[in-house]
Amino acid sequence: MGWNGFRAWADREFRPKVADDRFRYAQEYYQSLLSGDFSKLVALKVDKKLHVLASLSALSKFLGIYGDFRSLVSNYGLKWNVRNDDLLISRLAKAADPNAIFDWIRLVKAECPELSDFMDFMTVTGLRYNEAVESYNLIIKLGKEGKLDEYFNREKEILEHFRFKEVFIRRTKKAFVSFVPKELVLKLSSHEPLNIYSVQSRVKRRCKKLAFSDIREMHGTLLTKYLKEAEIDFLHGRVSGSVFMRNYFNPALITDLKERVFEGIREIQKG
Repeated sequence: MGWNGFRAWADREFRPKVADDRFRYAQEYYQSLLSGDFSKLVALKVDKKLHVLASLSALSKFLGIYGDFRSLVSNYGLKWNVRNDDLLISRLAKAADPNAIFDWIRLVKAECPELSDFMDFMTVTGLRYNEAVESYNLIIKLGKEGKLDEYFNREKEILEHFRFKEVFIRRTKKAFVSFVPKELVLKLSSHEPLNIYSVQSRVKRRCKKLAFSDIREMHGTLLTKYLKEAEIDFLHGRVSGSVFMRNYFNPALITDLKERVFEGIREIQKG
């Protein structure tokens, strides 16, 4: 097995953390792919099973046997994706206390005061955790270089992620723009950069759990009071294959988009 070649391919295709996971699980389960026996995968817990399947999918593409992989998934009746109803049930189950995510945010800010502004940044942007750290660090870098205007449109109060495609426009996850209050962006520009892994470690150690993904979920849910579905999808970096989204949706023509987004941001900040 040419592991060095696969590792180099994974590093080109995925972000570092994802590439690490794909490589690790592929090494652990590659024999199942080559032998055509996925019986070991059937008994795995759902979360691990998805990681293993994603890793073997990547490996099969690298080896040019993706068709064989798809056949094995079908023959063994494995779920390649989590069903939408499973996701909804999971969300309903943890929604007993709608204020739980705000309580967690306040806990993080109390236990890790050095992360207070970062938490504020995540709540108003709804960015994925990795994207938020990348954006936060880019604001700091460009601020120190006197080039913040290359990223932040002060008049519109928009972080224009699309100008840094290599960072924010990825194969499966994308971020185009984020509306952020000017005072918060300028405040962040004087901070020190964050490390993706050390922040997670610090928060988990002091607050006992990680709930960064729940911030994004809360952000999108509260914005439904002020935005249409296509507008939220755009702000969350989701461009569907619908005819409308592919051929007609142009956020530049929605003159009151900023006003309505900031209404939502003000409600989120009150949480």
